[in-house]
Amino acid sequence: MPGSASGIPAAAPGYADRVMPENPRLVWQASLFEESGAPRVDHDFRGLVRHQLDASAWVDHVPGWLAHADEMFAWLLDRAPWEETEQELYGRTIATPRLIARWPHRPGEIALPPVLEDIRGALVERYRRPFDSVSANLYRDGRDSVAWHGDRIARTVVDPLVAILSLGHPRRFLLRPRGGATRLTLDPQHGDLVVMGGTSQRRWQHTIPKVASAGPRISVTLRHGAESGAPGGQEEAVRVGGTQLASVQLPRGRCSQTR
Repeated sequence: MPGSASGIPAAAPGYADRVMPENPRLVWQASLFEESGAPRVDHDFRGLVRHQLDASAWVDHVPGWLAHADEMFAWLLDRAPWEETEQELYGRTIATPRLIARWPHRPGEIALPPVLEDIRGALVERYRRPFDSVSANLYRDGRDSVAWHGDRIARTVVDPLVAILSLGHPRRFLLRPRGGATRLTLDPQHGDLVVMGGTSQRRWQHTIPKVASAGPRISVTLRHGAESGAPGGQEEAVRVGGTQLASVQLPRGRCSQTR
């Protein structure tokens, strides 16, 4: 497979060479201090801090989990299969306030790009879950966001895990009991990992709120239980504030509430 000096493939097999929608809002300054090199995860999860939300829900935060995060950010920005999607609110179809990329993954049939497979493999080894769904969100500036929500994962999946790798400009990541007040605020930095587990998707909600000013941020999200629905086709509860507006089946090209 053709690759760059950093070891990241020039393009993921089966995807267009470049599919980023034209957008003048992206301004990204790479770190002045980080040395170049192939992205590398910390298989030892050093520095992990667990936040116990309640008796059965928790969040792990691992600062600096991905080394050489600049290379990963640049590769995703340029090569991920970004899509502009739509969602329905109050009976109206509006543009989703972020770009979304998805990678189909079926072991033995459809392989992930090696750098994403390394991330997935490290999470599988640590948490003993399959993590069979991989996607990413691009928050172009402070106007892009995701509303309060809990990921809708099949009830047959017990205590689902959702892992989020943050890249680029830091954005606040808030959690609250369903319909309650914010109880935990995280500020994941470039290369940090956040994993939500236990009943965090059943009893808690999370959000990335709008801010007055921010540079671009990419979140790579890995989940398990994707066998209950194809990527892009999960049933989602669309929310504004704390109000559930509708539970809809989202076809490909529609919004999926991931971070």
